[in-house]
Amino acid sequence: MHIPDGYIDLPLALLFGALAVVVLGVAAKRVNGEISDARAPLLGVVAASIFAAQMLDWPIPGGTSAHFVGGAFAAILLGPHLGALCVATVVTIQALVFGDGGLVVLGANVFNMAVVEVYVGYAFYRLLVPYGEFRAAFAAGWLGITAGALTAALQLGLSSAFQYQLLTTLSIMGVGHLVLGLVEGAITASVYRYLARARPDLRPNAASEVSA
Repeated sequence: MHIPDGYIDLPLALLFGALAVVVLGVAAKRVNGEISDARAPLLGVVAASIFAAQMLDWPIPGGTSAHFVGGAFAAILLGPHLGALCVATVVTIQALVFGDGGLVVLGANVFNMAVVEVYVGYAFYRLLVPYGEFRAAFAAGWLGITAGALTAALQLGLSSAFQYQLLTTLSIMGVGHLVLGLVEGAITASVYRYLARARPDLRPNAASEVSA
C-alpha cells in the first residue's frame, strides 16, 4: 500500500495527489472546531495505534504485501473527516521520517489509505450498522482496505513501470487484500468491540444516546 517512487507515472501521481489535497481540504473545513478537549486524546491514541500497526506487513504472492491500515477504524471512532486527516498525517510522517512510501507519490498513497479506505470503510459501516455494530466494523475494515488496494492497483496498472498491466495489478492486489483484508476486518471489529465495552462513551452514537 505504501507505493515507492518510480512505480507510478508522474501525471498519475500528480492527479491523485491533487485529489487527495482537495478531499482533505474539505475534510479540514468540516472538522473545524469539532476537536473538543475530550476527543483530542482519542485522536492522539488512534493515530499512534495506527502508526504502530502499519509497521507489520503480510506478504502477498506477486511481490507485494499488505498491512493493517486502520482507515475504517479511524473513521468509526473519529468520524470520516477527522479519520481521513488522522490517517493522512500518519502516512505522511511515515514517508518523511521512515521512508515508507515515496515522496513524489505521497499524494497517491494518502489518497489510497486516507481517502478511499476511510470513506469507503465508513460508508459500509453506516450501511451495515443496523445489523450489528460488530459486523459493520468488520465489513468496514475488510472492504475499506480492499477498496484502497484496488485504487493502488489501478494507479500501478496504468503506469509504465508495470507495462500497463492493469488486469495483473488489479488481480494481485485485489484478491490478495480481499483475503488478507479479513485480518484488518477482524482487528477493526475486535478492537471496536473492546472499546465499546470498556469505554462505551467512545462509541460513535454515544453522544446522541446521552442527549436522547
